[in-house]
Amino acid sequence: MTGVLDDVRGRTRLPLIGVAASAVLTGVVWLLGQRLHGVDLLPDQGASWYYWKLPDPTFRTRASAWLGYAAHQVVSWGLIHHAQTRVRRYTTGLHPVNVVALAANAGFIGLHAAQTQVFYDGLAQDVSIFSSQGSVVLLLVAVLLMENRRRGLFFGRRAPISADVVAFARRYHGYLFSWAVVYTFWYHPVESSSGHLVGFFYMFLLLFQSSLMFTAAHTNRWWTLGLEVMVAVHGALVAVMNSGPGGAWPMFLFGFVGVFVITQMHGVGLSAATRWWIAGSVVVAAACVYSWRGFGKVDEVVRIPAIEYLLVAVLALLVWAPLRLVRAGARRRG
Repeated sequence: MTGVLDDVRGRTRLPLIGVAASAVLTGVVWLLGQRLHGVDLLPDQGASWYYWKLPDPTFRTRASAWLGYAAHQVVSWGLIHHAQTRVRRYTTGLHPVNVVALAANAGFIGLHAAQTQVFYDGLAQDVSIFSSQGSVVLLLVAVLLMENRRRGLFFGRRAPISADVVAFARRYHGYLFSWAVVYTFWYHPVESSSGHLVGFFYMFLLLFQSSLMFTAAHTNRWWTLGLEVMVAVHGALVAVMNSGPGGAWPMFLFGFVGVFVITQMHGVGLSAATRWWIAGSVVVAAACVYSWRGFGKVDEVVRIPAIEYLLVAVLALLVWAPLRLVRAGARRRG
């Protein structure tokens, strides 16, 4: 009984600490951002334009962001490799590698904050805004693929994805997730606009999760579900902040909540009645919003789910094809 209680505490205590720490760090970002109001930026030029970058970047401003990102990425990947080759067992508490990972991420958060104060620019100066958004979408799609055998893909039913593909994704997902989070973190300067604050809070949660490999908390289903669903809140809030109440926030809110209803809520043990109640509430809420917004736009609700499920199929194929080639080569050599 004591072991079970310790396991429950381990699964819940660390996520709560992560939420509190992320909130504190977000507050620090807001404070530091007050020193950046004097930075001159170019006028906004549309959806494909990233506003928060210097008009006249230099080699130093660019190098400061890229070198910081590269160091953060290499360290993160090195810690994941160490955990997979030296630890390889789950515990209710923290392994030494988790402590090192938490300290490393905290150090790189501080480094990026200082780099922004001195040089300002993030990676956004040299890469498309869609690369940052796409990296997070790829992370979410990979989770859908990984969890297919546990919770299914469509209302609890599994998609016909090879067990080898799922096993490969589960084994190596840490490297992909680390890239997605670290890249997105360094893409932005540590600014304090409302959209940045919401985004950095989400990034801090994901960095915290990436530090918990081989712990019970890392596989806490409610914690991981919360991290997945957080994108709906983030996407909707940023859309409102950027475009106002008449913007595309319903597409992000109901699109990502749609994925929750179709897939994600079926993996945490909710009763059938509860799941029906949640699905019905979402449909009623969407109907209310689009009765005001106009039912001619209701098709936007299906865009994000359609893209995500299509990408699951593409990602599964991209993993399956090389695995099959490798196995065929091994059989020939054998």
